Amino acid sequence: MTGKKIIIIGASSGIGRALAAVFAAGGYMVGITGRREALLREIAAGRPASYHTAAFDVTDTATSIAHLQTLAAAMGGVDTIVISAGSGDTNAALDFGIEQRMIDLNVRAFTQLADWAFNYFKGRGDGHLAAITSVAGMRGSRQAPGYSASKAYQINYLQGLRQKARSEQLDVVVTDICPGFVDTPMAKSPTRFWVAPVGKAALQIYRGLLKRRSVVYVTRRWRGVAWLYRWLPGWVHRRL
Repeated sequence: MTGKKIIIIGASSGIGRALAAVFAAGGYMVGITGRREALLREIAAGRPASYHTAAFDVTDTATSIAHLQTLAAAMGGVDTIVISAGSGDTNAALDFGIEQRMIDLNVRAFTQLADWAFNYFKGRGDGHLAAITSVAGMRGSRQAPGYSASKAYQINYLQGLRQKARSEQLDVVVTDICPGFVDTPMAKSPTRFWVAPVGKAALQIYRGLLKRRSVVYVTRRWRGVAWLYRWLPGWVHRRL
């Protein structure tokens, strides 16, 4: 990462908010987005010279890209875009309303945001696209089938964009930020372990992005867990 301008989509709370603070402290101009304008203003008030804000709902696919274009223009262009907007819920009852909300945000809106960011960097000649996925996307989950499936979609979509950048010989880096459990309201699993403080997670993500890694596991110990979970025999996985 060579530039000093970043947009974090979904920065009003959780990992996105913590990551915005780390980048601002590192001297970056930080564009932050979220649905809750009051929270964005609260973040910006702590370091007014570092932030640009845009309040909108990314699931409103008819208007969200216009908001991002306006934000990027107000910042004089950006070098890095992080998609942190996402949702996660357990859903043992298979309530379709819960699944639909996750699909709208984690699949439909995510795809539009990723496509826009990739094409934005393609047009300017270089850039860095990153998105927060999850170790949960490695396999299906009986507690949260929609969440694990939507994160699997994101992981594979980012792989496809990375392959596309290489095939087209583009100087576009694509990073999969793959957390385990982080201490945010999103961590709703009844079997949590190795829960990382959000500040620690944000700092590790920051360092991984500076190194332009393809995948950043948060925390680093989850790299081994992800590998084991991915290759766990099916008969064992079915009994979890």
